[in-house]
Amino acid sequence: MVETELPGKSAGPLAGVLVADFSRILAGPYATMLLADMGASVVKVEGPKGDDTRTWTPPVRDGVSTYYLGINRGKRSIALDLRDEADVEVARELARRADVVIENLKPGGMAKYGLDFEAVRATNPGVVYASISGFGSGAGKDVPGYDLMVQAMSGLMSLTGDPDGPPFRAGISVFDVMAGNHATIGVLAALRHRDATGEGQHVEVNLLSSALTGLVNHSSAYVAAGVVPFRMGNAHPSVFPYEALPTADNDLIVTAANDGQFRKLCEVLGIPEVADDPRYARNADRTERRDELRPVLVERLRTRGALEWFDLLVAAGVPCGPINTIDGGFAMAERFELDPVVVVGEGDRAVPTTRHPIRFSATPVGYELPPPLLDEHGEELRTWLAKGEDA
Repeated sequence: MVETELPGKSAGPLAGVLVADFSRILAGPYATMLLADMGASVVKVEGPKGDDTRTWTPPVRDGVSTYYLGINRGKRSIALDLRDEADVEVARELARRADVVIENLKPGGMAKYGLDFEAVRATNPGVVYASISGFGSGAGKDVPGYDLMVQAMSGLMSLTGDPDGPPFRAGISVFDVMAGNHATIGVLAALRHRDATGEGQHVEVNLLSSALTGLVNHSSAYVAAGVVPFRMGNAHPSVFPYEALPTADNDLIVTAANDGQFRKLCEVLGIPEVADDPRYARNADRTERRDELRPVLVERLRTRGALEWFDLLVAAGVPCGPINTIDGGFAMAERFELDPVVVVGEGDRAVPTTRHPIRFSATPVGYELPPPLLDEHGEELRTWLAKGEDA
């Protein structure tokens, strides 16, 4: 049996799984952090200068990029120069022992090091090998893939912003995160298949495909009905009210997405007769007449502040929420007892990070290792990889 288990492994649903992480920047590192949280042993392979995000500053914490800190907990770091044959051999041995290999070089980029799927599978037939690219391994294989490019090329930016204003990017690298989630799902499904059959496989994810599926109802509008959606600010093309509405102080997101919720909204606002009006009885009617209905709702909402309306409407079962800054988002999570912050590491290596989004009743996630320094575990890993092949 090939020895894959590193010393000091955590518990968790993925305990016993070794991940060789050859990815960088966001989509791949985000995926491998999720796997590490769930118990996998993740070895982060970096070039001599480290992951690009180590230098993406500001902001910083203790001189380290918070971008890097946010997506790299739970991993061991080894610096390998893949232009050096001795380091390439270390990388190949790691891939040979791994249950999972994740990479996001340009398609074909790993082949020149003998680390592509076919080469790794030759010595590790059960490997689950995940490749993340911008535009797949076909005609788009030579196009570099960055989230902002894909936000533009997929159509997302055409949907984001005021109707009469320019297109805008989303405030985060939304498709990098989405592709990281899709890679995680693909890896878990392939591990399930391997457990059942003993066979590994190649899992491919690309940002553009993640974007098109992530555009959900907008994608369906085009594919199923030939409709090209357009920018509507914070409004929704198929539901009203489902947008930001002004109150006495700040805007409030109101999402009364069905007839029952709309009736409750009207009751709390003190205008129950509006819910009885046949012009607004169904969602389709409200959406068609949004321009005449919006002033009726706003007139009542302007009598109280956003937080006061939030408490009243949520108590009545109407989905709504204030528009917070990030600190307000964390405060709201604390209010709801979601414990959004976890501190990983101890002493001067203690790093506050954002809690893993999934909770397991039987196999909870763990947070054992802080984001590693460059090559922090290089000596340990080289020694381990140089030991006997069989456990």
